[in-house]
Amino acid sequence: MIRPNADDLATAMGKSWWLLLLRGLVAIVFALLTWLQPAASLAAMVLVFGIYVLADGVLGIWAALSGRKNQRHWWVLLLWGLVSVAVGAMTFLAPAVTGLVLLMYIAAWAIVTGVLQIVAAFRLRKEIQGEWLMGLMGLLSVAFGLLLVAQPGAGALAVAWIIATYAFIFGVLLVMMAFKVRKFSNQFG
Repeated sequence: MIRPNADDLATAMGKSWWLLLLRGLVAIVFALLTWLQPAASLAAMVLVFGIYVLADGVLGIWAALSGRKNQRHWWVLLLWGLVSVAVGAMTFLAPAVTGLVLLMYIAAWAIVTGVLQIVAAFRLRKEIQGEWLMGLMGLLSVAFGLLLVAQPGAGALAVAWIIATYAFIFGVLLVMMAFKVRKFSNQFG
């Protein structure tokens, strides 16, 4: 394993590993709530999704800004967070949006953040072992977004289950990544 320096993305992520953990737990709670209430109205789904994406974005921005002085690739995390905040804000500004438009918001968010996660994983490959988890999260996000674009006519209940499944898997991968980053950070503390 290569020893990190203060400018590495891995070092910045290691300092805020708990943000990855928190983001993963938020995603898992979101998934569980969605599975437990599958017949909830689309309006409630819009608000729950908006809260999740906004929380994910704020935590992503926090992680990026907290490491900006120590590493040069902080902008990837910042862009990831800003996209999430923008989609969350759009969700709250237009709560009566149709299911199709909501699906396109979610699809665009998943595809863009997935690509950014793949970029971050690519940058991490020389800094830590286990960067494949972030790459897998990115691939999952892109696949999820493309599935929503390809199948926009799916029923609201089916979409709720797809979203919950995506959020659960993504949350588990974030939790795994958090502990991997924490272990890495502790090795070189």
